[in-house]
Amino acid sequence: MDIKKRIKNLLFFHEPRVERPFILTEDSEAGKYDPGTDKGRAGPESKKNEDLLLKKVKKIKLTKKKESPADEEKSDISKQLSENLNVIEERFSVPLNGDLIIRKFDITVKDSVIPAFLVFFDGLVNTKVINDDILQPLMLLSNLDFKSDRDDVLTYIRSHILPHNQLKEARTHQEVIDMVFFGGCGIYIDSLDVAFVADVKDFPGRSVERPNNELVIRGPQEGFTECLRGNTALIRKRLMDQNLISEDITVGRRSKTPCSILYIRDIANSSLVAEVRRRLKSIETDHIMDAGELEQFIEDNPSLPAPQIIATERPDRVCAMLTEGRVAIIMHGSPFALVVPITNSDIIYSAEDQYLRFPYSNLLRVIRVLAVLMSLLLPGIFLAITNYHHEMIPTDLMLAILSDREKVPFPSVVEVFLMEISFELIREAGIRIPGPIGPTLGIIGALILGQAAVEANIVSPILIIIVAVTGLGSFAIPNFSAGFAFRILRFGFIILAALSGFLGITVGLVLMGLWMVNAKSFGVPFVSPVAPRTTGGFSDAVFKSPVWKQEKRPDFMNTKKKRKQAHISRGWVNRGASAQQSDSGNKNE
Repeated sequence: MDIKKRIKNLLFFHEPRVERPFILTEDSEAGKYDPGTDKGRAGPESKKNEDLLLKKVKKIKLTKKKESPADEEKSDISKQLSENLNVIEERFSVPLNGDLIIRKFDITVKDSVIPAFLVFFDGLVNTKVINDDILQPLMLLSNLDFKSDRDDVLTYIRSHILPHNQLKEARTHQEVIDMVFFGGCGIYIDSLDVAFVADVKDFPGRSVERPNNELVIRGPQEGFTECLRGNTALIRKRLMDQNLISEDITVGRRSKTPCSILYIRDIANSSLVAEVRRRLKSIETDHIMDAGELEQFIEDNPSLPAPQIIATERPDRVCAMLTEGRVAIIMHGSPFALVVPITNSDIIYSAEDQYLRFPYSNLLRVIRVLAVLMSLLLPGIFLAITNYHHEMIPTDLMLAILSDREKVPFPSVVEVFLMEISFELIREAGIRIPGPIGPTLGIIGALILGQAAVEANIVSPILIIIVAVTGLGSFAIPNFSAGFAFRILRFGFIILAALSGFLGITVGLVLMGLWMVNAKSFGVPFVSPVAPRTTGGFSDAVFKSPVWKQEKRPDFMNTKKKRKQAHISRGWVNRGASAQQSDSGNKNE
């Protein structure tokens, strides 16, 4: 029974069990509600639902009252500096942590000195900034009078002594600890029950470079790095919109990995943003180190081979998707940004499509669709024709194939599996071998193994061509995860074709179609705008329209603003026509 359930879960999509279901309403359904249509339906059931709704609203209001600022956690920072020092040393396991720096110093005042200390991690901070902007002003340039009011002292330190641009007050030790781990410097001063935290981070990392996986000929040549703020800066550099929001959130109980949720406030659907925020906050795990792990925690259907979240390393592609109403997630320590929701057409698009003229990009899209079909079906079609449907190919070609297979001792299906597995081994070895040797080894290894296999009568020459073309088709798919999905499904189609020829391939295509039609990506149907059919979204869904005709955003996103450019965006065309008309009118006069 357990095996049957697993097979059923793999073949059929099940909505994830959530306490609060999320539905992104389509534009085609928006505005169709008529209050008068429900008056006749009012009854005991609707009354019961209204009572439940009122109870939920009251519960929400009570929860908001409990979370009011009046009931916030009180400060656990003592006015005694020695107590604070003991707490910090205990929390940071001093002296076991060799890279933790606790710098004690005295602040000059009018009549005496006030003890204080700094806490930070060596290697995560800019020590020059600490020396010039924190220690020097407090030790040499301050003129504090601690007899004045506490709030006045805090204001004076923040406004006159410490010139650092990012200085915050922390009321708990945990706030200080969290900031210190993220490149901050904690400042404790005797007689104050509040600590200061200065952002002086200087993480070791690489500079902005060309993307490794999404290379383009035309277009920007910058890719994301592992620095969160550097990645958000790359997006803001290209999208200078005051409505671009970057919300900070932390995932992982122990790793406390910072993440940013980016969206355009007056475009993105509020329900979509709330759902992304809810899924991230509901993650309960000790650590998340990369966007690949985060993607698996928040995707809708883990059993679907096709990716339901786009992972991209290009800031320009993220900006283009944000303007369509999508939401991006950037994670500290990962050079990839996650964008949701997506459709099946997004996984075969390249970032270069936006920068090429529409005839060129449409030609490339046709080639990619053919590459997907070859990568998915070509070995299965070969098996179906050679084993079941001999009449579909010319007799001479059939005789040539049979003559090549006379000395091969294996059945066709074993032959295909043997070559497919060998090709996957060569591909994996080429990736894992370091340096420039990897690609060279892959090409030479494929040539040598293929030639040796043919001469040893292990496989037929035609199958070498089939497997090579299939591999080229998988390499032509722009999305790395989608390429994996098609490689997995290809083995399923090989088995179905070996069992029942084209009938098996047809059954596999139907099951895959049902699978994809039932799938959703953050409330958006995976095969939108085809199923369900919507009124818009076709300007860039299958074939690309001219850029000046892409007037509206995809309506399956249900964005707040539907139009992204004017109906006649090339104003110079109309101005030129009107100028010609005026010139002709002047000549007639």
